[in-house]
Amino acid sequence: MIDRRNFIGKSLGIGAGTALAATVATAAPAMAARKGDDHVPVAGLHTFDTPKQVKAGLLNVGYAEIGPANGPVVICLHGYPYGTRSFAVTAPLLADRGYRVIVPYLRGYGTTRFLTADTFRNGQQAALGVDLIAFMDALKINKAVLAGFDWGTSVACVTAALWPERCKAIVATTGYAITSLAANLQPASAEVEHNWWYRSYFATERGRLAMEDPQKRRDLNRLDWQLTSPTVDDAVFDSVAVAFDNPDHAAIVIHHYRWQLSIAAGERQYDALEAKLAKLPAITVPSVALDPDRDPFTPPGEGASYRNHFTGRYEHRTLKGIGAHVPWEAPVAFADAVMTAARL
Repeated sequence: MIDRRNFIGKSLGIGAGTALAATVATAAPAMAARKGDDHVPVAGLHTFDTPKQVKAGLLNVGYAEIGPANGPVVICLHGYPYGTRSFAVTAPLLADRGYRVIVPYLRGYGTTRFLTADTFRNGQQAALGVDLIAFMDALKINKAVLAGFDWGTSVACVTAALWPERCKAIVATTGYAITSLAANLQPASAEVEHNWWYRSYFATERGRLAMEDPQKRRDLNRLDWQLTSPTVDDAVFDSVAVAFDNPDHAAIVIHHYRWQLSIAAGERQYDALEAKLAKLPAITVPSVALDPDRDPFTPPGEGASYRNHFTGRYEHRTLKGIGAHVPWEAPVAFADAVMTAARL
């Protein structure tokens, strides 16, 4: 079984604490990952240093691509506070198995930019789903496996619910992630509210000002990692954190969480889509749900609470010893979930 904390370092023959810092800058040597008794060969880490760009909807989207151009398409979707480099290990694993792996930056991250300065910096779930459909249209991708974590899971679920014809299957880390504004008006348990500390903080003016300050933003995002991805070290964070330098990062993050609490309005152009999502529609496409047991947002047994939202072919897997940063902490398990979803 993989020791996920030291997977990169052991594979490359260097210390875990400096593994990503030493390998993201340059392509890594060949390595092999182990999952039980199965070996998954990989060309190496993907650097993601020179993203491609494509105009799609309201955005000029930055994205990485690896694997054969004619392979089945997998779109990997990151969350907050992460970026495309979260998939630096997972993407080559999938590409080595013949998948065309595409990893876009969401709005407000990395090299993705709005096409016009006067576009509202909106972080609501429907807007993110529309972004993905526009991105697929721009790349002429009719159908893909969508694999996400954190916000990426929300984007995958929203897209699968609203446009199932565009989804071959999804991988949903932490399960069903469509937001109910009505449910969010009600207080949760003390433990859950504690885990959502940053959502409450971002509802304040102090939180907004902190996110607009580059160093405070970095410190806040690092603290989030510390609490939700305890097995990920500073070298990994330093690499992924380049995504937070986007000029719209603070605005998108603040609006995303304020919208979830109904203290910031969405845009009327998304009202019809949000009305459908408010009914918490079922996910009908084949799905694999992943529950990392060290992520505080997925307590033991949580999978049963959302099982009924998945009405297509379905598998649920608990990842022992894994935090929120699943594609990095458990790259083989994440890649295996993608391949399983594609076969369901």
